[in-house]
Amino acid sequence: MRLYDVWIDFVNLRSENMFYNINTSSVEDLTGRGIEDLKSGRIVTPLPPKETFLDDPLRVLRAIRFGARFRFTLDEELKKAAAADDVRDALAAKISKERIGTEIDLMISGNEPVKAVEYIYDLQLFSVVFGLPPDYEPALPDDCNRFCVTYLGAGWNLLHSIGSSVFNDDQRRLALYAALFFPFRKATYKDNKAKKIPVVNYIFRNSLKRKASDAEMVIGVHSAAERFLKLIPSLESDRECDFDELDLNNGLGGIPASSKLRVSVGFLLRDIKDFWRVALLISMLSYPSDVGCSEDSLDNSKHPIEKRREAFKVVEDAIFRLGLEKVWEAKPLLNGKEIMSVLQLKAGGPLVREWQQRILAWQLANPSGTAEECLDWMRETHQKRVKLE
Repeated sequence: MRLYDVWIDFVNLRSENMFYNINTSSVEDLTGRGIEDLKSGRIVTPLPPKETFLDDPLRVLRAIRFGARFRFTLDEELKKAAAADDVRDALAAKISKERIGTEIDLMISGNEPVKAVEYIYDLQLFSVVFGLPPDYEPALPDDCNRFCVTYLGAGWNLLHSIGSSVFNDDQRRLALYAALFFPFRKATYKDNKAKKIPVVNYIFRNSLKRKASDAEMVIGVHSAAERFLKLIPSLESDRECDFDELDLNNGLGGIPASSKLRVSVGFLLRDIKDFWRVALLISMLSYPSDVGCSEDSLDNSKHPIEKRREAFKVVEDAIFRLGLEKVWEAKPLLNGKEIMSVLQLKAGGPLVREWQQRILAWQLANPSGTAEECLDWMRETHQKRVKLE
């Protein structure tokens, strides 16, 4: 509810039915059980929980959020009511996606996001909250929802092991979403125009009604994490990349082998920008082994959290040694007009865009190169191509 233009959260719990009497300087416990609930750390409703939840199904998610936030235990009767079919159906039918999305975002941004999502999973609310499109491919495993919780827990543990101060609030929040939705990263569905759209976009935009920018960033982090996986072995060992495994569409063909790692990492970081540490963190959920492949916790797996943190630090240090930690801020040595002049073009187009990529590759391969040297290289390379054609 709104009180004097300020949103006040109410879940209708016994511990919320207490008030401070300024006249007597004492706490009034209207149910007679609120103080006891606070002392014992329990989330309990003053009225029968099913009646409470059917009256306002959003109270289920708020009870979960409060329980996780204050590390309280959900009352057994409350959990039974929250998991009931009619309460679950009411949450899906009566509560707007925007309100559900707001509650989820508060959970993910809170101090116990894993506990909150574990409650959602245990109470069989996961598919209601994080609804998927009717048709998508490839098919997801039956226990995919459990994998989501596993990845979120692994991401949360790794984030704290690395040091949460490394990430700002928005990076932390979206890193946790990226971990939570990691099992959905390769799934797509077709929109009304038969265009393939990532399922992650559907969850953000349709199921949670969150910002398009959040969906785009998480999808971008997933893509960058996949690209990181191909580069990590080389970054760990300082050896040349095995470019049979890498994408050579960025003009790497004419780049010396000794520079190809720097160029590949540079392109990756220019795409993901200051979220590159988030993408690196998410890639560590699959490196050197996938945390979702084992029923054991991350700490008991073959590659415990310490190993993943060490790998993160090694790669982070390698990126700093390459001088790429803010590579997206570097301006191109040649602008579009200069490129068009060499190509003798009157208007831009695909050829100019192709050369912009090739020039960026040259610039990454030659970090000390000047604009004049780049221009000389472009003229020479262009003349060779003209002769071959």
